Amino acid sequence: MPAGSQTAIPCLLMRGGTSRGPFFDERALPADVAARDAVLLAALGSPDERQIDGIGGGHPLTSKVGIVAPGTRPGVDVEWTFGQIQPAGDTVDVTANCGNMLAAVLPFALETGIVEPAGDTTTARVLTRNTGMIAEITVRTPAGADGARHVEYAGRARIDGVPGTAAPIEIGFLDTAGSIAGSLLPTGRVRDTVEVDGLGDVEVTLIDNGQPLVIVAAERLGATGYETPAEIDADDGLKARVEALRLVCGRAMGLGDVGDKNYPKMTLVAPPAHGGSISTRSLIPRVAHRSIGVLAAVTAATACVLRGSVAHDVATGITGTEPTVSVEHPSGEFSVTLGLDPDDPQRVVRSALLRTARLLMSGDVLVPRAAQFS
Repeated sequence: MPAGSQTAIPCLLMRGGTSRGPFFDERALPADVAARDAVLLAALGSPDERQIDGIGGGHPLTSKVGIVAPGTRPGVDVEWTFGQIQPAGDTVDVTANCGNMLAAVLPFALETGIVEPAGDTTTARVLTRNTGMIAEITVRTPAGADGARHVEYAGRARIDGVPGTAAPIEIGFLDTAGSIAGSLLPTGRVRDTVEVDGLGDVEVTLIDNGQPLVIVAAERLGATGYETPAEIDADDGLKARVEALRLVCGRAMGLGDVGDKNYPKMTLVAPPAHGGSISTRSLIPRVAHRSIGVLAAVTAATACVLRGSVAHDVATGITGTEPTVSVEHPSGEFSVTLGLDPDDPQRVVRSALLRTARLLMSGDVLVPRAAQFS
């Protein structure tokens, strides 16, 4: 820890799926939550839309943090807290999940010795403290020339929204229903009609299978469902309609006033355009997602198999008790494999997907001592 006006805190800058941000060993951060958050904001350079005085990327997808610790509960190897920081915001939101950043948690734990490699692949159970969600994650850890096992980042797996290829990271989600909203269908219905000022009655599916989502037909909000993120971000009228709907649906989902919250996310759906199962455009919640979040994709895919849902209306080609749902998004597609209860095809018992991650930088992030608490 250098003397002077700044403090060095060890961290690894990592890409997880289509997101990016610094990861910290929890033990290197202040235990006091207010002090911890002050450090994280200073590290990323918020509040500032450019995050010019920190290592944030000036966008919600690159303004995320991971805080990782050894598991303390039976059957859990690693625990982590996801933090969402808005570039211009001054708070750290730890109430939601992030399936993309989740992909980098086990690589971080292996890189820092929290978990030891177990063979050519290493599997661990990871608890997301934000919501209590548990995922089983498998990472490749082959022996190197030195005989030691290391995380393998190179490979042939490709995910849309990330250039090139990398080693696959397999994620199986266990019991994600109701992660924040309390149940898969917070209202108890697969379809609701809500009244929104200026829009009238709007049919929506309100669902949470790892991420609270409002699913609405794109055409109902005056969109096509095939817009680019730039077109959505430039359409103030569309964004105002989406936000008005979100505020009403947040209350309907039992989430209260969501004006200052990062959930529920908004998902505009349309028939698939490129051979997939459904086309989606996501807002997170007020900026267009360049692709789609991992758990948003899981939740949207789940909605596709629920008869009567808004997503089911436009989805195609989904059959069997272990369907793979191809969720189209602005950068390509995201495949989610669902396990359905054979006795109740409306009940999803498992979801699995593939992500990639990469260690981008290892070292210390320097934060002003003024941001520190003793």
